[in-house]
Amino acid sequence: MTFTTPSGLAISDATFWRRPLNQRMADFAALREQGAFIPQELGDPAFGERSPFYAVIRHAEVTEISRKPQIFCSGQGSTTIQDMPMEAAEYFGSFITMDDPRHARHRLVVGSAFTPRRLNALVDSVEQICAELIDDMCEKGEVDLVEALSAPFPLLVICDMMGIPRSEFRTVLNASNVILGAGDPEFLGEGDPLQTLLNAANTLIGLMNELAEARRKSPTDDLTSALVHTEIDGQRLAPEELGPFFILLAVAGNDTTRTATSMGMSILGDNPDQRRIWQEDPEKVTPTAVDEIVRYASPVVYMRRTATQSGVISGMPFEEGDRFILFYGAANRDPRVFEDPERFDVRRTPNPHVGFGGPGPHFCLGAHLARRELGIVFRQLFERLPDIHPISEPEYLENSFGPPLVSGVKHLRVAFTPTKPRRLD
Repeated sequence: MTFTTPSGLAISDATFWRRPLNQRMADFAALREQGAFIPQELGDPAFGERSPFYAVIRHAEVTEISRKPQIFCSGQGSTTIQDMPMEAAEYFGSFITMDDPRHARHRLVVGSAFTPRRLNALVDSVEQICAELIDDMCEKGEVDLVEALSAPFPLLVICDMMGIPRSEFRTVLNASNVILGAGDPEFLGEGDPLQTLLNAANTLIGLMNELAEARRKSPTDDLTSALVHTEIDGQRLAPEELGPFFILLAVAGNDTTRTATSMGMSILGDNPDQRRIWQEDPEKVTPTAVDEIVRYASPVVYMRRTATQSGVISGMPFEEGDRFILFYGAANRDPRVFEDPERFDVRRTPNPHVGFGGPGPHFCLGAHLARRELGIVFRQLFERLPDIHPISEPEYLENSFGPPLVSGVKHLRVAFTPTKPRRLD
């Protein structure tokens, strides 16, 4: 049985996700009162098969499932609703599609290189990258924020962290756009979608393998060197594991900041009183404002967990093999947890959102970096382009099939009073 929303669309319908955020969240609010688990089916146009799943849309159940990886595993397709061969899942998802003990080993190796100390050392670089991008747009008076800032900013940070030369940035951006694009024709072009996706992945893997080989011979102070030389309990990441990790970093490592920057600007345009509160006291308000953007926009749409055994959760029996799709945006508007959840409040506290994933071993490793990036980008925009504001609605990715992994914004026009670049001061 598939529940439809008040709009008449099912969650599994690609059309559901092409609509404005407030319309999607209104439908989720109605569904949330019907139950914690909403039965759905996703069709597969290539093979004609149906993939049944439970949409998990309340905070308590998303949290409980996230905390129990032994019962609700990630290794059967955490980034896809359909089943994928293990090799294909890891190719695009790296260690987020793994279960323990492999997941724990990978996370230890990566986490030992991806430390708060290393990230804190990046702050000056992040500030400089953001300033350079604002320099490039500040004289124009009107730009597409996604193209000018939201997309290049976090990806340039990642490329600098990894030691990817700036000359390769456009290659990385184009490939990551294809993978993040959810089948949008603007990024796929006219070729075969699956082949285009594989070509993009192979481009990133080839670039990473070439760089890793150079760092094995001549280490530097970048993250690639740390990854190829870090050893935990006598084990390192294998050469064939580095490429998929770079795909994960180039895609999952930038999508939250990218989408939250664009959506944050749009949301602030709709809530001028909240913008004023933040802009008048950025030092005090930024930490809570950043988390509120992540809660309200919830850039990562879902992750899948698969039952490894039969059991009961919140009174509902389930069987081994049942798919549970954790819809983070729906959980982040649950009135059982959040007071007045449809209200955007830059000073909201407490704010136990699951925008970086639920608690447990798969909580986002890059949450600290994403928060720092978002704080920096909005602080610089408020300071340098104080009247910047959206002049169009966000244009969302035209995902071609089912719920997208990321609720991406591909265009958002903004306007502001032109000013001179600082590099010319």
